[in-house]
Amino acid sequence: MPEELIMRGKTASGDTETLSFGGHTPGYAYQLTQLALWNSTNIGADNSEQMATITAGKTAINPTDPDFSNEGLIAVAKHVDTESRAYPYQDMSVINDLFYITQDLILMVIDTESPANPVNWQCKFRKVKLTDSAEAVANYNQFTIYD
Repeated sequence: MPEELIMRGKTASGDTETLSFGGHTPGYAYQLTQLALWNSTNIGADNSEQMATITAGKTAINPTDPDFSNEGLIAVAKHVDTESRAYPYQDMSVINDLFYITQDLILMVIDTESPANPVNWQCKFRKVKLTDSAEAVANYNQFTIYD
């Protein structure tokens, strides 16, 4: 089994994607290690500001209003690309890489500068072997957040 997993795609601004972990192997979980965003159209010609969230809950969390007290919020990311020479681009993210993933996640993306443009995204996950008790805790945590 691969030790790392990459999921990537292009999603319309304001829409969500399900990151499916339906083939979850008992005794293992995943840790999110990277959430990256990138422009999808007219690269280098427009200002853009893309944001994303990943949650383990039933509903997406709006990337423009993340709430770090929400236990289901696993990651937020922001990619800013401007015509400014002082700050041509910035990539920022906050990832809870201690959250063991055993169930599906929800990704939401928004481009606030060009809402009609879709957003490219990439997530990298690391596979982790869990003890029986750690797996039970991970499953319980995701169940309580989701339910």
